[in-house]
Amino acid sequence: MEITKLNHAHPSKMEERYLNEIRKMTPQQRFEKLMAIIELSYLLKTAKKISK
Repeated sequence: MEITKLNHAHPSKMEERYLNEIRKMTPQQRFEKLMAIIELSYLLKTAKKISK
């Protein structure tokens, strides 16, 4: 998987770029990306909130 740069463009161009990136991935890479998203979501959900 290539290192992606942060780009600020029109949303339709960003969506097209994202879809092209996904199409180039292998099923294994897609699965790993999904698992990373799930793990991050879980960590954010269970993180202790700091109140001031």
